[in-house]
Amino acid sequence: MIGYVMVGTSDLKRSVDFYDAILAPLGLAKSEVQDDYVGYAPISMPDEIEFYVTKPFNQEPPSAGNGTMIALGASSLEALKKFHSTALEKGGTDEGAPGPRDGTAIHYAYVRDYDGNKICAFFDMAS
Repeated sequence: MIGYVMVGTSDLKRSVDFYDAILAPLGLAKSEVQDDYVGYAPISMPDEIEFYVTKPFNQEPPSAGNGTMIALGASSLEALKKFHSTALEKGGTDEGAPGPRDGTAIHYAYVRDYDGNKICAFFDMAS
């Protein structure tokens, strides 16, 4: 079971502005702020941090892993679309517009942040 995920950043302030906006439609809000990281948790459970944006601990530049992706569940198709459009408005890169994949009822949207981290939102239309 996954406890939480972290993405590295070269500019914490810029990344926090980006993630504040794109995680809100997914029901995540900033719940812990430190000089070198920010944690996001479900709005209804602010002590249950699931997602961190951080300056790398080793002081080296951040890097996005080849093949690494973080997928976050959306509560509705509208939330998934808002996640994607907000990411693009905030300067993220489109990695796949919202829509179904592989003939399933699951819709996905893919973006990259300023540091190249690939983030996906998904919603199962069958649920």
